[in-house]
Amino acid sequence: MNKIEAALQRTTDTRDLIIGVGALKRTPEMFRKLFPGSKAVIVADTTTFRVAGEEVARHLAEAGVETVKPFVFDDPQLYAEWSYIEQLEAYLRQVDAIAIAVGSGVINDLTKLVSAHLGRKYMVVGTAASMDGYTAYGASITFEGNKQTFDCPAPYGMLFDPVIAAAAPKELAASGYADLIAKIPAGADWIIADALGVERLDSFSFGLVQDGLRDALSAPKAVFEGDVAMTEKLAEGLIMSGFAMQALQSSRPASGTEHQFSHCWDMENLCYEGKHVSHGFKVGIGTLASTASLEFLLETDIEHLDIDRCVDSWKSWEETVQDIYRIFDGKPGHIARALTETKGKYVDRDGLRHQLETLKTCWPELKERIRRQIIPFGQVRENLKAVGAPYEPEMIGVTRERFRRTFGYMPYMRSRFTNIDVLFRCGLMDAVEERLFGKGGIWEIR
Repeated sequence: MNKIEAALQRTTDTRDLIIGVGALKRTPEMFRKLFPGSKAVIVADTTTFRVAGEEVARHLAEAGVETVKPFVFDDPQLYAEWSYIEQLEAYLRQVDAIAIAVGSGVINDLTKLVSAHLGRKYMVVGTAASMDGYTAYGASITFEGNKQTFDCPAPYGMLFDPVIAAAAPKELAASGYADLIAKIPAGADWIIADALGVERLDSFSFGLVQDGLRDALSAPKAVFEGDVAMTEKLAEGLIMSGFAMQALQSSRPASGTEHQFSHCWDMENLCYEGKHVSHGFKVGIGTLASTASLEFLLETDIEHLDIDRCVDSWKSWEETVQDIYRIFDGKPGHIARALTETKGKYVDRDGLRHQLETLKTCWPELKERIRRQIIPFGQVRENLKAVGAPYEPEMIGVTRERFRRTFGYMPYMRSRFTNIDVLFRCGLMDAVEERLFGKGGIWEIR
């Protein structure tokens, strides 16, 4: 049994995947297998309809699969926003057909959520190796000005031709590469949470993401240059990440500290040069921050940690609430989220002592596991640069001052336990921020 077959046995939603050169000609085969007797409707934008939708339509027609008129978004500013959900839902509600999303993140998320609203399954034809959301449950949609994740099933089937993806705009593969390299520190975060007894590591989901990951990340310049074989490896890595999230019904296999930066900037509607910054580009900068904090943790003398000092300075929940209101003053959305998420992982002083004693006991072995897991900061930065992704916060419109503020938000932004939580519990947040942003730091603020 190969990796894809093994993954499909554990996925909750997706039942078929075809990836490879010429995959689109098998669209009728997959459609009939998954939706026998149903009509099809293609959902695309003007570009994705041209590069892949027309071919999909031709193959369906030649195979005798009945279709209805495609729905093609023609807005050049199209993004995953609620008004486009309403447009697509109004059309699909009128037709008795199964949607075939032809595109990447935006088209997939719009089709995914609308299909869920209508109680229908759907399938997707990917056109770019741009993110891991193709095969993940949930859709990230901007609603009432805020980026939110709405629960909905992943596609029932997916096809992906790396030739089409390799010819896509370079920033799409760069975004996908940045999203994939994020799985390296995310894996380290899960190793830490498992070692401290906070969240058990699921070996199947972990392996689905991590096995073959370094190979998929090994040639960023080739990805930038449109190499078909490396684009296929990148796409498979992203798709496997989505399958791992399905299998565990959690984003933990693919998301750690680095994604928390993206979530925070989503809430702040981060734009650069008049455009929304892609998920992958935000995560890529978060990956640099997470890698830097992990390297700081590895340099810390945990074996001689003064646990009594850490426990004595640990704040009560009431004091923590006061901190949240002070830190996020003027940001009611951040306050509401921080109160809920922080409560989910808060421990009292006895709980903290237990966590830190566990950390101290297991640190010699844990330190080596983390060291083997991560890619050095300098290499991550060079890889992002080679693939054409941002490698400095200013390249996505984030000043160093803002980057430091966001870093300070991390202990409060999500209940998921990560390396930042270890530093926070050890009373080392000021020290790591000074290392990253102080004099001589990676992102020195002058």
